[in-house]
Amino acid sequence: MMVVLLGATTLVLVAVAPWVLSAAAGGKNLKSPQKVEVDIIDDNFILRWNRSDESVGNVTFSFDYQKTGMDNWIKLSGCQNITSTKCNFSSLKLNVYEEIKLRIRAEKENTSSWYEVDSFTPFRKAQIGPPEVHLEAEDKAIVIHISPGTKDSVMWALDGLSFTYSLVIWKNSSGVEERIENIYSRHKIYKLSPETTYCLKVKAALLTSWKIGVYSPVHCIKTTVENELPPPENIEVSVQNQNYVLKWDYTYANMTFQVQWLQNPGNHLYKWKQIPDCENVKTTQCVFPQNVFQKGIYLLRVQASDGNNTSFWSEEIKFDTEIQAFLLPPVFNIRSLSDSFHIYIGAPKQSGNTPVIQDYPLIYEIIFWENTSNAERKIIEKKTDVTVPNLKPLTVYCVKARAHTMDEKLNKSSVFSDAVCEKTKPGNTSKIWLIVGICIALFALPFVIYAAKVFLRCINYVFFPSLKPSSSIDEPLKNLLLSTSEEQIEKCFIIENISTIATVEETNQTDEDHKKYSSQTSQDSGNYSNEDESESKTSEELQQDFV
Repeated sequence: MMVVLLGATTLVLVAVAPWVLSAAAGGKNLKSPQKVEVDIIDDNFILRWNRSDESVGNVTFSFDYQKTGMDNWIKLSGCQNITSTKCNFSSLKLNVYEEIKLRIRAEKENTSSWYEVDSFTPFRKAQIGPPEVHLEAEDKAIVIHISPGTKDSVMWALDGLSFTYSLVIWKNSSGVEERIENIYSRHKIYKLSPETTYCLKVKAALLTSWKIGVYSPVHCIKTTVENELPPPENIEVSVQNQNYVLKWDYTYANMTFQVQWLQNPGNHLYKWKQIPDCENVKTTQCVFPQNVFQKGIYLLRVQASDGNNTSFWSEEIKFDTEIQAFLLPPVFNIRSLSDSFHIYIGAPKQSGNTPVIQDYPLIYEIIFWENTSNAERKIIEKKTDVTVPNLKPLTVYCVKARAHTMDEKLNKSSVFSDAVCEKTKPGNTSKIWLIVGICIALFALPFVIYAAKVFLRCINYVFFPSLKPSSSIDEPLKNLLLSTSEEQIEKCFIIENISTIATVEETNQTDEDHKKYSSQTSQDSGNYSNEDESESKTSEELQQDFV
Protein backbone atom coordinates (compact mmCIF):
# COMPACT_ATOMS: atom_id res chain seq x y z
CA MET A 1 0.00 0.00 0.00
CA MET A 2 2.81 2.35 0.88
CA VAL A 3 4.66 1.37 -2.28
CA VAL A 4 1.61 2.20 -4.35
CA LEU A 5 1.22 5.60 -2.69
CA LEU A 6 4.90 6.36 -3.12
CA GLY A 7 4.69 5.51 -6.79
CA ALA A 8 1.72 7.81 -7.26
CA THR A 9 3.50 10.62 -5.48
CA THR A 10 6.54 10.17 -7.68
CA LEU A 11 4.42 10.39 -10.80
CA VAL A 12 2.79 13.61 -9.61
CA LEU A 13 6.15 15.17 -8.85
CA VAL A 14 7.48 14.18 -12.24
CA ALA A 15 4.42 15.66 -13.99
CA VAL A 16 4.58 18.94 -12.08
CA ALA A 17 8.30 19.41 -12.33
CA PRO A 18 8.36 21.31 -15.69
CA TRP A 19 5.85 23.94 -14.44
CA VAL A 20 7.73 24.40 -11.20
CA LEU A 21 11.02 24.75 -13.04
CA SER A 22 9.52 27.28 -15.43
CA ALA A 23 8.15 29.36 -12.57
CA ALA A 24 11.45 29.23 -10.78
CA ALA A 25 13.31 30.25 -13.91
CA GLY A 26 11.29 33.40 -14.42
CA GLY A 27 7.71 32.35 -14.53
CA LYS A 28 5.46 31.76 -17.50
CA ASN A 29 6.11 33.10 -21.04
CA LEU A 30 5.88 36.92 -21.31
CA LYS A 31 3.07 38.50 -23.28
CA SER A 32 3.56 41.43 -25.64
CA PRO A 33 2.53 44.93 -24.44
CA GLN A 34 -0.83 46.18 -25.73
CA LYS A 35 -2.57 49.44 -26.63
CA VAL A 36 0.51 51.42 -27.62
CA GLU A 37 -0.23 55.11 -28.23
CA VAL A 38 1.96 57.76 -29.88
CA ASP A 39 1.40 61.33 -28.66
CA ILE A 40 3.16 64.15 -30.54
CA ILE A 41 2.70 67.74 -29.30
CA ASP A 42 4.86 70.27 -31.12
CA ASP A 43 8.33 68.65 -31.02
CA ASN A 44 7.63 66.32 -28.09
CA PHE A 45 7.31 62.59 -28.99
CA ILE A 46 5.76 60.47 -26.21
CA LEU A 47 4.99 56.72 -26.24
CA ARG A 48 2.49 55.14 -23.83
CA TRP A 49 1.38 51.50 -23.51
CA ASN A 50 -0.30 49.01 -21.18
CA ARG A 51 1.27 46.00 -19.46
CA SER A 52 -0.13 42.66 -20.52
CA ASP A 53 0.28 41.06 -17.09
CA GLU A 54 0.50 43.22 -13.98
CA SER A 55 1.43 40.19 -11.81
CA VAL A 56 4.79 39.80 -13.46
CA GLY A 57 7.31 42.17 -11.90
CA ASN A 58 10.71 43.50 -12.94
CA VAL A 59 9.74 43.55 -16.60
CA THR A 60 11.35 46.10 -18.93
CA PHE A 61 10.29 47.27 -22.37
CA SER A 62 12.24 48.21 -25.47
CA PHE A 63 11.31 49.82 -28.81
CA ASP A 64 12.70 49.55 -32.32
CA TYR A 65 11.87 51.78 -35.27
CA GLN A 66 12.04 51.45 -39.01
CA LYS A 67 11.95 54.15 -41.72
CA THR A 68 10.24 53.82 -45.07
CA GLY A 69 12.35 51.79 -47.46
CA MET A 70 14.44 50.15 -44.73
CA ASP A 71 14.60 46.40 -44.22
CA ASN A 72 16.34 46.38 -40.84
CA TRP A 73 15.08 47.65 -37.49
CA ILE A 74 16.98 50.19 -35.37
CA LYS A 75 16.90 50.51 -31.59
CA LEU A 76 14.85 53.58 -30.57
CA SER A 77 17.04 55.90 -28.53
CA GLY A 78 15.50 56.85 -25.17
CA CYS A 79 13.13 53.88 -25.21
CA GLN A 80 15.38 50.91 -24.25
CA ASN A 81 14.91 48.83 -21.07
CA ILE A 82 12.15 51.13 -19.76
CA THR A 83 10.57 49.99 -16.50
CA SER A 84 7.59 52.35 -16.73
CA THR A 85 4.89 52.41 -19.41
CA LYS A 86 5.98 55.72 -20.92
CA CYS A 87 9.03 56.96 -22.79
CA ASN A 88 10.12 60.10 -24.63
CA PHE A 89 12.00 59.87 -27.93
CA SER A 90 12.04 63.62 -28.80
CA SER A 91 15.83 63.55 -29.14
CA LEU A 92 15.59 61.32 -32.19
CA LYS A 93 16.32 63.30 -35.35
CA LEU A 94 13.46 62.45 -37.68
CA ASN A 95 12.11 63.81 -40.90
CA VAL A 96 8.66 64.79 -39.66
CA TYR A 97 7.20 64.33 -43.17
CA GLU A 98 8.55 60.77 -43.54
CA GLU A 99 6.58 57.68 -42.51
CA ILE A 100 8.02 55.50 -39.72
CA LYS A 101 7.04 52.25 -37.98
CA LEU A 102 7.56 51.19 -34.31
CA ARG A 103 7.56 47.88 -32.47
CA ILE A 104 7.78 47.01 -28.72
CA ARG A 105 8.44 43.90 -26.64
CA ALA A 106 8.60 42.97 -22.96
CA GLU A 107 11.84 41.63 -21.51
CA LYS A 108 12.86 39.70 -18.39
CA GLU A 109 14.86 36.47 -18.32
CA ASN A 110 13.15 35.77 -21.62
CA THR A 111 11.40 38.13 -24.09
CA SER A 112 7.94 38.43 -25.52
CA SER A 113 7.11 38.53 -29.18
CA TRP A 114 7.18 41.94 -30.90
CA TYR A 115 4.06 44.09 -31.00
CA GLU A 116 4.09 46.33 -34.07
CA VAL A 117 2.51 49.79 -34.08
CA ASP A 118 0.79 50.99 -37.23
CA SER A 119 3.08 53.19 -39.35
CA PHE A 120 2.52 56.95 -39.14
CA THR A 121 3.86 60.31 -40.35
CA PRO A 122 4.88 62.56 -37.42
CA PHE A 123 3.59 65.80 -38.98
CA ARG A 124 0.14 64.36 -39.63
CA LYS A 125 -0.09 62.92 -36.14
CA ALA A 126 1.28 66.00 -34.35
CA GLN A 127 -0.89 68.36 -32.32
CA ILE A 128 -0.32 72.06 -31.70
CA GLY A 129 0.62 72.79 -28.14
CA PRO A 130 -0.65 75.70 -26.03
CA PRO A 131 0.76 79.09 -27.15
CA GLU A 132 2.62 81.52 -24.93
CA VAL A 133 0.58 84.60 -23.97
CA HIS A 134 1.66 88.03 -22.71
CA LEU A 135 -0.88 90.75 -21.74
CA GLU A 136 -0.76 94.55 -21.50
CA ALA A 137 -3.56 96.54 -19.84
CA GLU A 138 -4.99 99.93 -20.78
CA ASP A 139 -8.00 101.70 -19.32
CA LYS A 140 -10.50 100.27 -21.79
CA ALA A 141 -8.47 97.71 -23.71
CA ILE A 142 -6.11 94.76 -23.37
CA VAL A 143 -3.22 94.11 -25.77
CA ILE A 144 -2.45 90.41 -26.29
CA HIS A 145 0.91 89.14 -27.57
CA ILE A 146 0.88 85.48 -28.65
CA SER A 147 3.71 83.24 -29.82
CA PRO A 148 3.81 79.51 -30.60
CA GLY A 149 4.55 77.29 -27.61
CA THR A 150 7.71 75.90 -29.21
CA LYS A 151 9.93 78.54 -30.75
CA ASP A 152 12.30 77.31 -33.46
CA SER A 153 10.10 74.24 -33.75
CA VAL A 154 11.17 71.58 -36.23
CA MET A 155 7.58 70.40 -36.57
CA TRP A 156 6.20 73.82 -37.55
CA ALA A 157 9.26 75.20 -39.32
CA LEU A 158 7.36 75.63 -42.60
CA ASP A 159 4.19 76.94 -40.95
CA GLY A 160 5.45 79.39 -38.35
CA LEU A 161 3.81 82.38 -40.07
CA SER A 162 0.58 80.54 -40.85
CA PHE A 163 -0.73 80.23 -37.30
CA THR A 164 -3.99 81.91 -36.38
CA TYR A 165 -5.38 82.10 -32.88
CA SER A 166 -8.70 82.16 -31.11
CA LEU A 167 -9.40 83.16 -27.54
CA VAL A 168 -12.07 83.08 -24.89
CA ILE A 169 -12.31 86.10 -22.56
CA TRP A 170 -14.56 86.82 -19.59
CA LYS A 171 -14.88 89.14 -16.62
CA ASN A 172 -13.44 87.44 -13.59
CA SER A 173 -16.45 88.46 -11.54
CA SER A 174 -19.12 87.19 -13.91
CA GLY A 175 -17.65 84.22 -15.79
CA VAL A 176 -19.65 85.07 -18.96
CA GLU A 177 -17.41 84.02 -21.83
CA GLU A 178 -16.92 85.81 -25.11
CA ARG A 179 -15.24 83.92 -27.94
CA ILE A 180 -13.07 85.75 -30.50
CA GLU A 181 -11.89 83.77 -33.53
CA ASN A 182 -9.02 84.04 -36.02
CA ILE A 183 -6.85 86.73 -34.49
CA TYR A 184 -3.20 87.42 -35.27
CA SER A 185 -0.21 86.98 -32.97
CA ARG A 186 -0.85 90.51 -31.74
CA HIS A 187 -4.39 91.51 -30.92
CA LYS A 188 -6.11 94.29 -29.04
CA ILE A 189 -9.50 93.92 -27.34
CA TYR A 190 -11.41 97.20 -27.04
CA LYS A 191 -14.48 98.53 -25.26
CA LEU A 192 -13.64 97.08 -21.85
CA SER A 193 -14.36 98.62 -18.47
CA PRO A 194 -11.65 100.47 -16.50
CA GLU A 195 -10.30 98.93 -13.29
CA THR A 196 -11.83 95.53 -14.08
CA THR A 197 -10.15 92.12 -14.00
CA TYR A 198 -10.46 90.04 -17.17
CA CYS A 199 -9.34 86.46 -17.74
CA LEU A 200 -8.65 84.68 -21.04
CA LYS A 201 -7.17 81.60 -22.66
CA VAL A 202 -5.82 81.15 -26.18
CA LYS A 203 -5.31 78.29 -28.61
CA ALA A 204 -3.54 78.12 -31.96
CA ALA A 205 -4.62 76.67 -35.28
CA LEU A 206 -3.17 75.85 -38.69
CA LEU A 207 -6.13 76.18 -41.00
CA THR A 208 -4.13 75.03 -44.02
CA SER A 209 -3.48 71.66 -42.33
CA TRP A 210 -6.80 71.41 -40.49
CA LYS A 211 -5.00 71.37 -37.13
CA ILE A 212 -6.39 72.94 -33.96
CA GLY A 213 -4.28 73.10 -30.82
CA VAL A 214 -5.07 72.98 -27.13
CA TYR A 215 -5.83 76.00 -24.93
CA SER A 216 -3.14 77.78 -22.99
CA PRO A 217 -3.39 78.16 -19.21
CA VAL A 218 -5.79 80.91 -18.07
CA HIS A 219 -4.24 84.43 -17.85
CA CYS A 220 -5.87 87.31 -15.93
CA ILE A 221 -5.14 91.06 -15.90
CA LYS A 222 -6.80 94.21 -14.50
CA THR A 223 -7.46 97.28 -16.68
CA THR A 224 -6.10 100.64 -15.54
CA VAL A 225 -7.80 103.81 -14.30
CA GLU A 226 -9.61 105.73 -17.05
CA ASN A 227 -7.30 108.16 -18.81
CA GLU A 228 -7.97 111.91 -18.91
CA LEU A 229 -7.64 112.15 -22.70
CA PRO A 230 -9.74 109.80 -24.83
CA PRO A 231 -8.13 108.22 -27.89
CA PRO A 232 -9.00 109.48 -31.43
CA GLU A 233 -11.95 107.79 -33.11
CA ASN A 234 -13.43 107.01 -36.55
CA ILE A 235 -10.17 106.69 -38.48
CA GLU A 236 -10.52 106.50 -42.28
CA VAL A 237 -8.09 106.31 -45.22
CA SER A 238 -8.74 107.62 -48.73
CA VAL A 239 -6.67 108.20 -51.87
CA GLN A 240 -6.22 111.59 -53.53
CA ASN A 241 -3.96 111.88 -56.56
CA GLN A 242 -0.62 110.37 -55.50
CA ASN A 243 -1.27 110.60 -51.76
CA TYR A 244 -3.09 108.84 -48.94
CA VAL A 245 -5.28 110.97 -46.72
CA LEU A 246 -5.86 109.76 -43.14
CA LYS A 247 -8.71 111.42 -41.19
CA TRP A 248 -10.09 110.98 -37.67
CA ASP A 249 -12.41 112.60 -35.13
CA TYR A 250 -11.48 114.05 -31.76
CA THR A 251 -13.46 115.67 -28.96
CA TYR A 252 -11.06 118.41 -27.88
CA ALA A 253 -9.44 121.24 -29.84
CA ASN A 254 -5.84 122.47 -29.89
CA MET A 255 -4.42 118.97 -29.75
CA THR A 256 -1.35 117.44 -31.34
CA PHE A 257 -1.49 114.03 -33.06
CA GLN A 258 0.91 111.40 -34.32
CA VAL A 259 0.30 108.40 -36.56
CA GLN A 260 2.11 105.03 -36.55
CA TRP A 261 1.95 101.98 -38.80
CA LEU A 262 2.71 98.29 -38.35
CA GLN A 263 3.46 96.06 -41.31
CA ASN A 264 2.03 92.54 -41.53
CA PRO A 265 0.00 92.28 -38.31
CA GLY A 266 0.39 88.48 -38.35
CA ASN A 267 4.12 88.71 -37.68
CA HIS A 268 5.05 89.62 -34.10
CA LEU A 269 8.60 90.51 -35.17
CA TYR A 270 7.49 93.78 -36.80
CA LYS A 271 7.58 96.99 -34.76
CA TRP A 272 5.47 100.12 -34.91
CA LYS A 273 6.96 102.93 -37.00
CA GLN A 274 6.24 106.61 -37.36
CA ILE A 275 4.65 107.76 -40.63
CA PRO A 276 6.60 110.63 -42.21
CA ASP A 277 4.75 113.97 -42.25
CA CYS A 278 2.32 112.60 -39.64
CA GLU A 279 4.17 113.56 -36.48
CA ASN A 280 3.02 116.51 -34.35
CA VAL A 281 0.06 117.18 -36.67
CA LYS A 282 -2.19 120.05 -35.50
CA THR A 283 -5.24 119.03 -37.57
CA THR A 284 -7.41 115.93 -37.57
CA GLN A 285 -5.99 114.68 -40.82
CA CYS A 286 -2.65 113.67 -42.24
CA VAL A 287 -1.47 113.48 -45.86
CA PHE A 288 1.44 111.25 -46.86
CA PRO A 289 2.75 109.91 -50.21
CA GLN A 290 1.69 106.51 -51.46
CA ASN A 291 5.26 105.31 -51.89
CA VAL A 292 5.57 105.14 -48.09
CA PHE A 293 3.85 101.73 -48.25
CA GLN A 294 4.76 98.79 -50.40
CA LYS A 295 2.20 96.20 -51.38
CA GLY A 296 0.77 94.53 -48.26
CA ILE A 297 -1.47 94.80 -45.20
CA TYR A 298 -0.80 97.33 -42.45
CA LEU A 299 -2.26 98.52 -39.17
CA LEU A 300 -2.63 102.26 -38.51
CA ARG A 301 -3.19 104.00 -35.17
CA VAL A 302 -3.42 107.61 -33.94
CA GLN A 303 -2.55 109.14 -30.58
CA ALA A 304 -3.52 112.56 -29.15
CA SER A 305 -1.62 114.77 -26.71
CA ASP A 306 -1.85 118.29 -25.27
CA GLY A 307 1.75 118.55 -24.18
CA ASN A 308 1.39 117.25 -20.65
CA ASN A 309 -1.07 114.41 -21.16
CA THR A 310 -1.18 111.68 -23.76
CA SER A 311 -4.08 109.49 -24.76
CA PHE A 312 -3.92 105.79 -25.33
CA TRP A 313 -3.65 104.78 -28.96
CA SER A 314 -6.81 104.70 -31.02
CA GLU A 315 -8.39 101.53 -32.30
CA GLU A 316 -6.16 100.04 -34.97
CA ILE A 317 -7.57 100.00 -38.48
CA LYS A 318 -6.44 97.53 -41.12
CA PHE A 319 -5.09 99.12 -44.25
CA ASP A 320 -4.68 97.04 -47.43
CA THR A 321 -2.78 98.82 -50.18
CA GLU A 322 -4.51 96.75 -52.87
CA ILE A 323 -7.99 97.63 -51.62
CA GLN A 324 -7.02 101.29 -51.59
CA ALA A 325 -5.34 100.95 -54.99
CA PHE A 326 -6.87 101.89 -58.29
CA LEU A 327 -8.05 99.47 -60.92
CA LEU A 328 -6.91 101.13 -64.12
CA PRO A 329 -8.95 100.89 -67.34
CA PRO A 330 -7.72 98.31 -69.85
CA VAL A 331 -5.90 99.18 -73.07
CA PHE A 332 -6.89 97.43 -76.27
CA ASN A 333 -6.22 97.15 -80.01
CA ILE A 334 -8.89 96.65 -82.67
CA ARG A 335 -8.63 94.68 -85.92
CA SER A 336 -11.66 95.30 -88.11
CA LEU A 337 -13.31 92.84 -90.50
CA SER A 338 -16.35 93.29 -92.72
CA ASP A 339 -18.90 92.20 -90.10
CA SER A 340 -16.95 92.10 -86.81
CA PHE A 341 -14.17 93.50 -84.65
CA HIS A 342 -11.39 91.53 -83.00
CA ILE A 343 -10.40 93.28 -79.74
CA TYR A 344 -7.12 92.42 -78.00
CA ILE A 345 -7.07 93.63 -74.37
CA GLY A 346 -3.81 94.34 -72.53
CA ALA A 347 -2.77 95.41 -69.05
CA PRO A 348 -2.46 99.16 -68.49
CA LYS A 349 0.89 100.72 -67.76
CA GLN A 350 1.42 101.95 -64.23
CA SER A 351 2.34 105.61 -64.02
CA GLY A 352 4.37 107.06 -61.16
CA ASN A 353 3.83 105.53 -57.74
CA THR A 354 0.09 105.07 -58.07
CA PRO A 355 -0.76 101.69 -56.52
CA VAL A 356 -2.67 99.54 -58.98
CA ILE A 357 -4.49 96.27 -58.49
CA GLN A 358 -2.55 93.35 -59.91
CA ASP A 359 -2.65 89.56 -59.84
CA TYR A 360 -6.44 89.45 -59.54
CA PRO A 361 -8.67 87.75 -62.13
CA LEU A 362 -10.63 90.35 -64.09
CA ILE A 363 -13.68 90.49 -66.29
CA TYR A 364 -14.12 93.09 -69.02
CA GLU A 365 -17.19 95.13 -69.91
CA ILE A 366 -17.08 96.22 -73.57
CA ILE A 367 -19.54 98.76 -74.98
CA PHE A 368 -19.76 99.58 -78.72
CA TRP A 369 -22.06 101.66 -80.92
CA GLU A 370 -22.36 103.10 -84.42
CA ASN A 371 -20.68 106.46 -84.66
CA THR A 372 -23.88 108.00 -86.02
CA SER A 373 -26.11 106.45 -83.34
CA ASN A 374 -26.41 106.52 -79.56
CA ALA A 375 -27.74 102.95 -79.31
CA GLU A 376 -25.13 101.03 -77.30
CA ARG A 377 -24.52 97.31 -77.11
CA LYS A 378 -22.61 95.57 -74.30
CA ILE A 379 -20.47 92.43 -74.03
CA ILE A 380 -19.08 90.89 -70.80
CA GLU A 381 -16.01 88.67 -71.29
CA LYS A 382 -13.33 87.03 -69.16
CA LYS A 383 -11.01 86.57 -72.16
CA THR A 384 -8.54 89.16 -73.41
CA ASP A 385 -9.23 88.19 -77.04
CA VAL A 386 -12.80 89.24 -77.78
CA THR A 387 -14.86 89.15 -80.98
CA VAL A 388 -17.62 91.75 -81.47
CA PRO A 389 -20.00 90.18 -84.05
CA ASN A 390 -22.91 91.28 -86.26
CA LEU A 391 -21.53 94.59 -87.52
CA LYS A 392 -22.32 96.38 -90.78
CA PRO A 393 -19.71 96.62 -93.52
CA LEU A 394 -18.13 100.02 -94.23
CA THR A 395 -19.55 101.47 -90.99
CA VAL A 396 -17.71 103.41 -88.28
CA TYR A 397 -18.10 101.90 -84.78
CA CYS A 398 -16.77 103.22 -81.48
CA VAL A 399 -15.60 100.98 -78.59
CA LYS A 400 -14.80 101.58 -74.91
CA ALA A 401 -14.09 99.14 -72.07
CA ARG A 402 -13.56 98.87 -68.35
CA ALA A 403 -12.37 96.14 -65.96
CA HIS A 404 -14.00 94.57 -62.88
CA THR A 405 -12.38 92.35 -60.26
CA MET A 406 -13.87 88.89 -59.82
CA ASP A 407 -12.93 88.85 -56.11
CA GLU A 408 -16.05 89.66 -54.09
CA LYS A 409 -14.01 90.97 -51.16
CA LEU A 410 -12.08 93.43 -53.31
CA ASN A 411 -15.05 94.48 -55.47
CA LYS A 412 -13.31 97.09 -57.62
CA SER A 413 -14.19 98.55 -61.02
CA SER A 414 -12.14 100.79 -63.25
CA VAL A 415 -13.39 103.79 -65.15
CA PHE A 416 -14.09 103.39 -68.87
CA SER A 417 -11.21 103.74 -71.26
CA ASP A 418 -11.23 106.39 -73.96
CA ALA A 419 -13.43 105.49 -76.92
CA VAL A 420 -11.66 104.11 -80.00
CA CYS A 421 -13.46 104.35 -83.37
CA GLU A 422 -12.79 102.10 -86.34
CA LYS A 423 -14.43 101.51 -89.73
CA THR A 424 -15.39 98.00 -90.79
CA LYS A 425 -14.14 96.68 -94.11
CA PRO A 426 -16.22 96.05 -97.27
CA GLY A 427 -18.53 93.09 -97.13
CA ASN A 428 -17.76 89.76 -98.70
CA THR A 429 -20.93 89.87 -100.88
CA SER A 430 -19.58 92.47 -103.31
CA LYS A 431 -16.36 90.48 -103.69
CA ILE A 432 -18.31 87.32 -104.45
CA TRP A 433 -20.43 89.03 -107.10
CA LEU A 434 -17.32 90.55 -108.64
CA ILE A 435 -15.67 87.12 -108.89
CA VAL A 436 -18.86 85.60 -110.30
CA GLY A 437 -19.09 88.41 -112.88
CA ILE A 438 -15.51 87.89 -113.97
CA CYS A 439 -16.05 84.15 -114.32
CA ILE A 440 -19.21 84.68 -116.36
CA ALA A 441 -17.45 87.21 -118.56
CA LEU A 442 -14.54 84.86 -119.21
CA PHE A 443 -16.91 82.00 -119.97
CA ALA A 444 -19.08 84.09 -122.35
CA LEU A 445 -16.17 85.83 -124.12
CA PRO A 446 -15.99 83.41 -127.10
CA PHE A 447 -19.73 83.72 -127.65
CA VAL A 448 -19.55 87.49 -127.43
CA ILE A 449 -16.72 87.61 -129.97
CA TYR A 450 -18.63 85.34 -132.33
CA ALA A 451 -21.84 87.37 -131.91
CA ALA A 452 -19.89 90.56 -132.56
CA LYS A 453 -18.49 89.16 -135.79
CA VAL A 454 -21.94 88.09 -136.94
CA PHE A 455 -23.33 91.49 -135.99
CA LEU A 456 -20.62 93.31 -137.94
CA ARG A 457 -21.31 91.15 -140.97
CA CYS A 458 -24.98 92.00 -140.74
CA ILE A 459 -24.15 95.70 -140.49
CA ASN A 460 -21.90 95.47 -143.50
CA TYR A 461 -24.53 93.53 -145.40
CA VAL A 462 -27.31 96.02 -144.60
CA PHE A 463 -25.50 99.35 -144.82
CA PHE A 464 -22.55 98.51 -147.02
CA PRO A 465 -23.91 95.88 -149.45
CA SER A 466 -21.56 94.48 -152.07
CA LEU A 467 -22.64 94.25 -155.72
CA LYS A 468 -24.45 91.00 -156.29
CA PRO A 469 -22.76 89.24 -159.11
CA SER A 470 -25.08 86.35 -159.66
CA SER A 471 -27.11 83.75 -157.93
CA SER A 472 -24.15 81.36 -157.87
CA ILE A 473 -22.03 83.93 -155.99
CA ASP A 474 -24.90 84.85 -153.72
CA GLU A 475 -25.34 81.26 -152.62
CA PRO A 476 -22.24 81.09 -150.31
CA LEU A 477 -23.28 84.35 -148.66
CA LYS A 478 -26.62 82.87 -147.80
CA ASN A 479 -24.96 79.78 -146.44
CA LEU A 480 -22.76 82.00 -144.20
CA LEU A 481 -25.80 83.62 -142.64
CA LEU A 482 -27.53 80.32 -142.04
CA SER A 483 -27.30 78.39 -138.83
CA THR A 484 -24.50 75.95 -138.21
CA SER A 485 -26.83 73.01 -138.65
CA GLU A 486 -27.93 74.30 -142.00
CA GLU A 487 -24.37 74.92 -143.12
CA GLN A 488 -23.50 71.31 -142.51
CA ILE A 489 -26.27 70.08 -144.91
CA GLU A 490 -25.00 69.44 -148.42
CA LYS A 491 -27.05 68.87 -151.54
CA CYS A 492 -26.68 65.39 -152.95
CA PHE A 493 -27.53 64.20 -156.42
CA ILE A 494 -28.04 60.69 -157.78
CA ILE A 495 -25.80 60.06 -160.75
CA GLU A 496 -26.94 57.05 -162.72
CA ASN A 497 -24.19 56.83 -165.37
CA ILE A 498 -21.12 58.45 -166.74
CA SER A 499 -23.01 60.28 -169.47
CA THR A 500 -24.90 62.08 -166.84
CA ILE A 501 -21.58 63.20 -165.26
CA ALA A 502 -20.52 64.60 -168.59
CA THR A 503 -23.76 66.44 -168.92
CA VAL A 504 -23.22 67.89 -165.42
CA GLU A 505 -19.69 69.01 -166.27
CA GLU A 506 -21.01 70.70 -169.38
CA THR A 507 -23.64 72.36 -167.36
CA ASN A 508 -21.01 73.60 -164.85
CA GLN A 509 -18.89 74.86 -167.71
CA THR A 510 -21.88 76.72 -169.03
CA ASP A 511 -22.46 78.23 -165.54
CA GLU A 512 -18.84 79.36 -165.32
CA ASP A 513 -19.11 80.99 -168.72
CA HIS A 514 -22.30 82.60 -167.62
CA LYS A 515 -20.60 83.92 -164.45
CA LYS A 516 -17.81 85.43 -166.49
CA TYR A 517 -20.26 86.95 -168.85
CA SER A 518 -22.39 88.32 -166.05
CA SER A 519 -19.33 89.76 -164.29
CA GLN A 520 -18.27 91.55 -167.39
CA THR A 521 -21.68 92.84 -168.29
CA SER A 522 -22.44 93.98 -164.71
CA GLN A 523 -19.84 96.70 -164.98
CA ASP A 524 -21.78 98.20 -167.82
CA SER A 525 -25.36 97.85 -166.77
CA GLY A 526 -25.14 98.02 -162.95
CA ASN A 527 -28.32 95.96 -162.77
CA TYR A 528 -28.54 92.45 -161.38
CA SER A 529 -31.23 89.89 -161.64
CA ASN A 530 -32.54 88.44 -158.37
CA GLU A 531 -34.01 85.49 -160.15
CA ASP A 532 -32.02 82.43 -160.96
CA GLU A 533 -33.68 79.93 -163.16
CA SER A 534 -31.47 77.16 -161.95
CA GLU A 535 -32.38 78.04 -158.36
CA SER A 536 -36.11 77.98 -159.05
CA LYS A 537 -36.07 74.47 -160.37
CA THR A 538 -36.82 71.60 -158.14
CA SER A 539 -34.49 68.73 -157.69
CA GLU A 540 -36.73 66.48 -159.74
CA GLU A 541 -36.65 68.85 -162.70
CA LEU A 542 -32.91 69.14 -162.36
CA GLN A 543 -32.59 65.38 -162.51
CA GLN A 544 -34.70 65.26 -165.59
CA ASP A 545 -32.42 67.82 -167.23
CA PHE A 546 -29.44 65.70 -166.39
CA VAL A 547 -31.14 62.72 -167.97
